[in-house]
Amino acid sequence: MNKITHAVIPVAGFGTRMLPLSKSVPKELLPLGNRPAIHYVIEEAIAAGIKHIVLVGHAQKSAIENYFDINSELDNQLRHKGKDELADSLNWLPEDVTVSMIRQGKALGLGHAVLSARPIIGEHDFAVLLPDVVLDPFTNDMSADNLAFMIDAFAKDGHSQILVDQVADEDVHKYGIAKLSNNSEVNDHVDANTSFKVAGFVEKPNLAEAPSKLAVVGRYIFSNHIFDYLANTKASVGGEIQLTDAIDALISKYGVHVTTMLGNSYDAGDMRSYMQAFIYFAEQQLADDK
Repeated sequence: MNKITHAVIPVAGFGTRMLPLSKSVPKELLPLGNRPAIHYVIEEAIAAGIKHIVLVGHAQKSAIENYFDINSELDNQLRHKGKDELADSLNWLPEDVTVSMIRQGKALGLGHAVLSARPIIGEHDFAVLLPDVVLDPFTNDMSADNLAFMIDAFAKDGHSQILVDQVADEDVHKYGIAKLSNNSEVNDHVDANTSFKVAGFVEKPNLAEAPSKLAVVGRYIFSNHIFDYLANTKASVGGEIQLTDAIDALISKYGVHVTTMLGNSYDAGDMRSYMQAFIYFAEQQLADDK
């Protein structure tokens, strides 16, 4: 099976949890330390071997696409002033990596956002990275851990992969929670990514009703079959096409695995978590500058 080289990143949301910061600046461009949050997400994808990244946005998110483009006027000015190193740092995308943008058109949920990327993804299998979730780049090897591990696992057995992590009891109700076929697998490997079969997911359950405490983190590897299920999924909660509905269909026909996460993740789309993450990223970068 060919290794996955395509990824979808949905960036169409208004980021209401981040107001007023996100009123004029896309939440994906809000800084974590000295770089926008989405910068780390793209770096993660590239380190894992992704070559074509599809941003699914809307008309008011063109600033995100511009961030990954070359600003020729700025580049020329910096080089004219002898700041070649700074100019090079701004044009950091590898030459063999392409970033495209397609508009979602209608706000019909995450499932619809992923489906909107189909004209570019075509028949390829692909990854999905939610930009609100930033994995710790300072403690993990992005070329081997988490997303990279999931890509390798998919290449071996063809099962779609979903990244999960243990959450505290009081946070279970905030996430999609994995229902496992064998709960004994949860604690077997705490120091390594581990992939195993999932029976389904329960969306934001109460702790007493939760089938586990493994929450979806925001990284997915999908076989191309997911597009057919999304195309046939009817809008449900809030009039949106739910990605979880298509995942359930995928599980019943082909089987899906979860991968336990290594390291920490940060919710850059929640104000309190974002501020904590900003401090952590800034401290790491300031320490590196000493």
